[in-house]
This record gives sequence, C-alpha cells and structure tokens, in this order.
Amino acid sequence: MCVEGNREPELQVRFLTTLHVGNFVTKNYAPANSTLKGCNTMNRLQKLASVTALTLAATVTAALAQNSTPVQTGVFHGQVHSTSGRASIYEGADGKMILRLSNFKTSNGPDVHVLLIAAKDAQDNDNFLKNNVERVELGKLKGNEGDQNYDIPAGTNLAKYHTVAIYCERFNANFGTAPLEKF
Repeated sequence: MCVEGNREPELQVRFLTTLHVGNFVTKNYAPANSTLKGCNTMNRLQKLASVTALTLAATVTAALAQNSTPVQTGVFHGQVHSTSGRASIYEGADGKMILRLSNFKTSNGPDVHVLLIAAKDAQDNDNFLKNNVERVELGKLKGNEGDQNYDIPAGTNLAKYHTVAIYCERFNANFGTAPLEKF
C-alpha cells in the first residue's frame, strides 16, 4: 500500500535500462534526478518497471528466435513433482547452443539443477547420482516458473545427451524430464 503516515511518499529517480540483443535495442528511462511524489506516480513507476521487464523478455525471445535454428524439442513430464512446459535446443549462427524452457512450471525445491542426461527418458524417482547416469550440468534452475535460457557447453554431443532433467541434488530426486526429438 502506498501510504507513509500523513505525508506523500517521495522517490528520487534516475535510471536508464538498455538491452542490446542481436539487432534489437530496447531503452526505457525516467527523467534524471526527478522527484516523484504521490501514490499515483509510485503506481505509474511500478507499471513502468513491469512493462520494462515484459519488453525485455519479449526482445530476448524475438532475438533468440530470429538468430537461431531449432534443433531439438520435448515436453516435460513429472508426477511426484508436477512439471510441465517445453524444452527446446537452439543453435545460433555462431554455433552456440542454448536450451530454452518455455511455459515451464515445476515445484519449488532446494538445490535444483538443469541437466542434459545420457538416457532416453527418466522416471520421477530416478537417482542420477546413484545410477551414475552421464550428465551435463547446465546450471541451477533460475526459477520454478516461466521461460528461461541455459547455455549448453561447446562440444556437447546431443546424440548422446538427449533428455533434459530438472534434478534436486539435495534429495537426489528428479522433478521432471523432457525427452528430446529432432525438429
């Protein structure tokens, strides 16, 4: 709620956000050193921040689609930890590979990672550490909901690692899996 006792909140604003992705440039700014007063102005500033975030997400998605070729894709499944969405691998013009999770949703958990595994598929309770399944670590899960990208290390053999797994290291539990197929 936008209330500070009996006086209007005041905020000093000075920011400029610029994003360069491929040929796209997005800029959003507020006047330098301006003082914003009142709840309506605060609400407008919050809306500006939301629009900026959405614009940046759309720009990144558009740039990714324009400058890359889809290679493989698959749909997540998971029962113990409900996991849904799509995993797609894109190859950029420079040969760089990116895994994109889109419309992604899974459970919250501690120490959850995104992996490429050397298996055709995996069940909910598969323990990759115990079973010594070969894997490529792509990083910690950035969020349990929403679109997100992960760099795939150069030289990764996608003929060998053709399944994406969302894996909790702490509990040795597979949250969800997306077997990949060629486009």
